Amino acid sequence: MKRSDLFFLATLAALSLSPASGHEFWIDPQSHQVDSGEEIIADIRVGQNFEGPSYPYIPPNFRLFELARGKARAEVEGRFGDRPAMFQAAEVAGLAIVLHVTTGSRLVYNELGKFRTFVEHKDAAWTLEAHRERGLPEAGFAELYTRYAKSLVAVGDGAGQDRAYGLETEIVALENPYVDDLSDGVDVRVSYKGAPRASTQVEVFEKAPDGSVLVSTTRTDANGVATVPVKPGHRYMLDAVVLREPAADIAAAHEVVWESLWANLTFAVPDE
Repeated sequence: MKRSDLFFLATLAALSLSPASGHEFWIDPQSHQVDSGEEIIADIRVGQNFEGPSYPYIPPNFRLFELARGKARAEVEGRFGDRPAMFQAAEVAGLAIVLHVTTGSRLVYNELGKFRTFVEHKDAAWTLEAHRERGLPEAGFAELYTRYAKSLVAVGDGAGQDRAYGLETEIVALENPYVDDLSDGVDVRVSYKGAPRASTQVEVFEKAPDGSVLVSTTRTDANGVATVPVKPGHRYMLDAVVLREPAADIAAAHEVVWESLWANLTFAVPDE
């Protein structure tokens, strides 16, 4: 492939990963349960309501792409343009965690209304008053966004536990959806810079076996923990977004006035 073609593909992919209208970014394994020795095959997707196109393996678009088992971590290897983006051997039984962190991308708001819709949907309406207090324009301003996605996959018996992997913002499953008792739901912890995010909105996407999707929200407690009710045979995507004023060097380098960090977690609940 020519160098110009590689640049075109990388640019096209970066443009396609826009969070306009609150689009989620998630890791979508073809199966959340695989046998030892099989491959974990997964797409990376952007869309709404658990539906969206897949995007190829393009290293310039991510800072981290790993497969973790407990404390052990290995880079997800691929060829430029691979789709699905992940083909990784799963040789060791246990709970595998796919980690993916994108590079930062820039989004320009041509009107304040679109920004208002986004921040109100993500429970960050405080930014509207801050926007006015900072004397920012109502049109033509930009945001830098970065995605921090995880996915839980059971290999063989699926035994093991999710943990914090040092992502700037992260959702950690405090229970293993493949082996634990889920009668009272799945507890998760949402963090930012290693600290729990108290009273934070978590958006929950529940996908039934027939493909229908139910969307709801819950909130974390004072310890950053939220409980998500779950059903056998369903798949789940959780999303929590940090909005912040960018540091001066980031603002200057990218010409942005806001920054968003998106934490995402996907998993499935086995049939009974």
